[in-house]
Amino acid sequence: MTRGATLGTLAGVVGFLAFVEFTSGVLQGYFTPMLTDIARHLGIHDADVNWLEGTQLMLSALVVPAFAKLGDMIGHKRMLLISTAITAAASLVLPFTDSFPIFLVAWALQGFYVVWLPLEIALIWSRSRSMPGRSMITARAAGLLVAALETGAISGALIGGALVDALPLTVVLLVPAIAVVVCFFVILWGVQESPEPTGGRLDTVGLVLISVALITFTGGLSFLRLNGVGDVLAWSLVALGVLLVWPFARWELRHDDPVIDVRMFRSPALGPVFLTAGLFGVSVLGAQAPLSTFARTDPDVYGYGLGTTGFQTSLIIGVYLIAMIAGAITFPAVARRATPRITLIGASVLVGAGFLMFLPFHDSYRQLLANMVVVGLGSGALVAALPAAAASAAPPTQTGVATGLTNSVKTVGGAIASCVFGIALLQGATGASAGGTAGSFTGYLVVWTVCGVTALAAAVLLLFVPKRAFTDRSIEQATVRASAE
Repeated sequence: MTRGATLGTLAGVVGFLAFVEFTSGVLQGYFTPMLTDIARHLGIHDADVNWLEGTQLMLSALVVPAFAKLGDMIGHKRMLLISTAITAAASLVLPFTDSFPIFLVAWALQGFYVVWLPLEIALIWSRSRSMPGRSMITARAAGLLVAALETGAISGALIGGALVDALPLTVVLLVPAIAVVVCFFVILWGVQESPEPTGGRLDTVGLVLISVALITFTGGLSFLRLNGVGDVLAWSLVALGVLLVWPFARWELRHDDPVIDVRMFRSPALGPVFLTAGLFGVSVLGAQAPLSTFARTDPDVYGYGLGTTGFQTSLIIGVYLIAMIAGAITFPAVARRATPRITLIGASVLVGAGFLMFLPFHDSYRQLLANMVVVGLGSGALVAALPAAAASAAPPTQTGVATGLTNSVKTVGGAIASCVFGIALLQGATGASAGGTAGSFTGYLVVWTVCGVTALAAAVLLLFVPKRAFTDRSIEQATVRASAE
């Protein structure tokens, strides 16, 4: 095929994948304005909304390594279809239950959509294998996919915020389920499979080992939520979960085709990217529910918050997501002029500065909007940049695993943050003993501080990445070194 025909085929694939990411955005934005309404529907405290977020993130951390590896082995489109089918089935359960345990399980299973973006980036990377400027092509495609994702999130937030004020919650919850069903058929009929899957057998022992480690670790975090920070069993489980990573790493180093090549964590380019993804997950995933519930909290009753309606909250989210689109779209152009590494550092600084701005500026609607614009610009760039950077720095047979790891580590960071934030919001909650539902103001200060500090820590880590990392030049040099060896 000519270069023009190849680019045209790739553009068609990106177009269909953009619809998939639009649907993913709908799922991520649609529910946020109505989290308080969902809490009332299920009869739970505002702080317990973090259970929904935390369990979904925990499941996501478990499934991404397996699905990313299977995508490399048997085809990225195939794994996209399987994950979409599971997401659709779970989404169809949510409208028809008011049981918190059932809702929690369905909500967690809906989190399979988290594997979509890394699988898509890996698919694009594999299909652009013979093209010059492959790294920048992937970066541009990643920017377009994230722009579609955030456009979907804006649409979902605005539609969800408007509908929850006008319709029964059962009807409102049915809308995203229908969207995911449509998404399944778009993938089935419109997306071509990635060429030359690697084949092989799944490292089931490695997968079991890392799953046990993650379940033990996050289980300990859950007990911390339930029993408080003084619970010895909870801390023991957290410590055991961390220790169980050691036998997993030892097994993977000996395996010919590991589910996760742990050597990638020692790479001077990939290691800081994975750590950045984890620190970024604290804010982009762990802070979503607290930001929504803070805006919805009635200041006349609790002395803080904005007392916004569902639709007003969706407007805040919409402005934030527009800023994310701007960050994602401008990322390739800025990276071309300033190198991807400098762009990642700048984006992390923006996220950190935006969250720290919440500490003095949180008393008005305009202040929250201004803070979210700064956070959104940096977050949009990071969402696009991290999987693209991982793909460009990964070994050729580990593209899906590397892009998936950015999401896995990000979701682990988000799960930890969700637990910590839930505990912080419960401590000293106003009116909790009298049946109040709002989190504590001190807890919100903890949320903003942790998000700001972790983002700035990510910027510092990225200073140690090689200056020419994630560029086509660095890939060519790595290929030459590999050939020489």
